[in-house]
Amino acid sequence: MKIAIIGTRGIPNNYGGFEQFAEILSQGLVKKGCEVFVYNSHNHQYKENKWKDVNIIHKYDPEYLIGLSGQFIYDFNCIINSRKHNFDIILQLGYTTNSIWSIFLPKKPLLFCNPDGIEWKRSKYPKLVKSFLKYAEKLAVKSNNYLIADSVAIQKYFEEKYNKKVYFVPYSAEIFEKANKKTLEKFNLQTYGYNLLIARFQSDNNIEPIIKGVLASKTKTPLLLIGNHNNKFGDYLKNTYKSDKIKFLGAIYDLELLNNLRYYSKFYFHGHSAGGTNPSLLEAMASSAFIIANNNPYNKAILNNNGLYFSNKDDIANLLDKNNKKEDFSLQIKNNLNEIKIKYSPQKIIDSYYEIMINC
Repeated sequence: MKIAIIGTRGIPNNYGGFEQFAEILSQGLVKKGCEVFVYNSHNHQYKENKWKDVNIIHKYDPEYLIGLSGQFIYDFNCIINSRKHNFDIILQLGYTTNSIWSIFLPKKPLLFCNPDGIEWKRSKYPKLVKSFLKYAEKLAVKSNNYLIADSVAIQKYFEEKYNKKVYFVPYSAEIFEKANKKTLEKFNLQTYGYNLLIARFQSDNNIEPIIKGVLASKTKTPLLLIGNHNNKFGDYLKNTYKSDKIKFLGAIYDLELLNNLRYYSKFYFHGHSAGGTNPSLLEAMASSAFIIANNNPYNKAILNNNGLYFSNKDDIANLLDKNNKKEDFSLQIKNNLNEIKIKYSPQKIIDSYYEIMINC
């Protein structure tokens, strides 16, 4: 099969969950004998046309000039270019900025879409944007032959609303077993002497309530925040919450370093409130982190009773003031590792996508 992956900023990952997923899936499909092409933003730091036997197609992306609206132009450029290739399958990751161009997609390939989440429900969007996203969602359902959801909750939503068959395949994570305390020296950290949050700096990831909860608690354990904070929301947080208990580390994409930081954290906060299964949640589970997650059906479907949950800053403060230690939750951590092995191994997810594509 000749497969194209559209909808990410490119691989290797230096942005987020879809990029990490594309990186893993593309390599796995190549090993199964597929010819795989991943579309990359021309601004991506990787400039070669091949990465680990995956073909890279670089297309112009004006996001650096005009902000997120540039993604509409980038996706249009990718879709127009896809007409020049004889693809069997095009896998679109997300639909927000590409579904309006669906009439330009080539006719031959089977079209698959991972819709990510229910985008119009995200609190960060104003009403007008939410109305557009509802329209984009309908276009994505209509224009794609098949949908693949990464969450059972998302699968159920699309099947019930649109009466369309939706496959369920979650994201994946590798079990992290080679912890190295020396990696903490870079940040002058002690094992289990800090709490951690890794997320994109946007309002619906509950970063601000988590910060407020940490500051309202009696704990002296600092909160480390990892993510690109060079945006309007990040500037607001940095200017508003200046405290020795809050440390902004910026963006880090070194997976080994991230896994070590997760492994040696006291508590790991997962504030994502929208979307499906976020890869960072699975990676935290696979890194033996103990997780305090936002209380929503997407997170609870993954963690079940093997984590703690919060709905607001008061919940955060109360949880931190109980003076629990990470070792108090060793059973839950073990259960999460077993879940990763059974349900979320990379090979299982690659096999599932391959089987679905072959059968379709």
